[in-house]
Amino acid sequence: VQLQASGGGLVQAGGSLRLSCVASGIIFRINAVGWYRQAPGKQRELVTDITSIGITNYADSVKGRFTISRDNAKNMVYLQMNSLKPEDTAVYYCHADITTLGRPRDFWGQGTQVTVSS
Repeated sequence: VQLQASGGGLVQAGGSLRLSCVASGIIFRINAVGWYRQAPGKQRELVTDITSIGITNYADSVKGRFTISRDNAKNMVYLQMNSLKPEDTAVYYCHADITTLGRPRDFWGQGTQVTVSS
């Protein structure tokens, strides 16, 4: 199983970006999926996640600005980021708990850079 993230880039403060992540491989079930981010010199932190039945969870810092969604038919998860701030600058990683051959396992995408200029 592989996760491929895309959609990062450079944007001015107040702008928007949409990240996408697609899962491929032998997948029986995608359970929770989410987005994490890691800024320079900081630990990786959870931004948002969504369960298989659509229950969402957001970090306080992004509530009201970011929206996570998933398309189960396409094995995809999206992150719509609006009203971006310079402090949102980080490498964003998609994460998924996937049942493949055997027990559920954690998988990570390769990361996509988001840079917000002031």
